[in-house]
Amino acid sequence: MLSADGATYAPAPMPEPVVAPGEFVIAAMHLDHGHIYGMCEALIGAGATLKWVYDPDPMRVADFHRRFPGVRVARAEAEVLDDPEVRLVAGAAIASERCALGLRVMDAGKDYFTDKAPLTTLDQLAAAREATERTGRKYAVYYAERIHVEAAVLAGQLIDQGAIGRVLHVDGFGPHRLGTGRPDWFFERERYGGILCDIGSHNFEQLLAFTGAQDGEIVSANIANYAHPETPGLDDFGDAHVVLDNAATGYVRVDWFTPGGLSTWGDGRTFIVGTEGFIELRKYANLATGEGPGHLFLVDGEGEHHINATGTVGYPFFGQLILDCLERTETAMTQAHAFKAAELSVVAQLQARVLAGAAAERR
Repeated sequence: MLSADGATYAPAPMPEPVVAPGEFVIAAMHLDHGHIYGMCEALIGAGATLKWVYDPDPMRVADFHRRFPGVRVARAEAEVLDDPEVRLVAGAAIASERCALGLRVMDAGKDYFTDKAPLTTLDQLAAAREATERTGRKYAVYYAERIHVEAAVLAGQLIDQGAIGRVLHVDGFGPHRLGTGRPDWFFERERYGGILCDIGSHNFEQLLAFTGAQDGEIVSANIANYAHPETPGLDDFGDAHVVLDNAATGYVRVDWFTPGGLSTWGDGRTFIVGTEGFIELRKYANLATGEGPGHLFLVDGEGEHHINATGTVGYPFFGQLILDCLERTETAMTQAHAFKAAELSVVAQLQARVLAGAAAERR
């Protein structure tokens, strides 16, 4: 696909289902965030069989059942957790409740796949780490802005093939549209975790993944509520600088200021600087072109390259996760990596300075 200095860089083959129907049974519980749909659809696409759904809100269950008409509706959590066929439970609970759900799932002998942010406090992180070690179960995380975005998947493959040399720095930008109709918990910092913990977790995970680092230090962090005084618990802006354990550096910026004129919910971008070139990801839009999502730009010693990644690499994480659960391996994402991204997110939120003029108060 790309050639430079005698080397050819190409995407891995498109993933196919890794199991037959009925070989890997999953359930969905606590549907507080719409990410649960993408989580389940991707697992089903990799071969999983969705058997159960549970949520205390019958309206959410009805909506979910319309999307997945073959799913059985559980009357209580126990009906799912006591089913020996269920190998993995996917959940998108309120952020502050995701860890407690995961502990119940793992104690029931099942693997857990949670929406991001996977937890909101360091105490929860300690409890989750202890539970994975004690039970041997997985606490997997839906860091969707890398694992469920083809441009980001392709970037990781090109980096692994050496297309830009050693990665030195990553800038991750995650603007989102606030919109209307969000639930009350979304505006309560103790429940959603704060902006750097919540949507920032995507970007901290990408810093680790694209640089190959295993740890990092938050050098500085800021949060603000610039424009939403009616919801003082909301951080509508956050940023952080990170130094990683392999001497790479990173910057994260997230906000809720996507204007109405943008064609999608946010202009998510990532810039990756290497010793032999750089990559820019325009994940969800290539502004003012009408070309849609999925754009990767790579500049190396041979020239400038633009690739539309749509339909090129798929989403291998989900099949890898299924096989990891069956074979007790760590191909999709190591547990240490998933927890370290969460730790950096929580620490950045805790250390963040509230910028002057902001309505938010420190926790």
